[in-house]
Amino acid sequence: MKAVFIAFNQANTERVEYMFDQMGIRGFTWWSEVQGRGSNTGEPRMGTHTWPEMNSATMTVVPDELVEPLLENIRKMDEINKEVGIRAFVWDITQTV
Repeated sequence: MKAVFIAFNQANTERVEYMFDQMGIRGFTWWSEVQGRGSNTGEPRMGTHTWPEMNSATMTVVPDELVEPLLENIRKMDEINKEVGIRAFVWDITQTV
């Protein structure tokens, strides 16, 4: 199993929810207001007067065979509008309770 952490501009909220539904990903944790800035080209998303936009983030734990299809869907979403931004990070899950 893998944990996939996805950080994205709030403009992508419905797209991420739809992607999970279409892929049959039921379990996730969602943070609706996340501040940050992309490491290379991302604009700050700070919820301030200067940088008013905000990010959200979600994490889901999925079987190994769903990781690549999930990442491919995220890549496609990012290609549609690079300025909006979405990134994913994957961790191994060694144990759960």
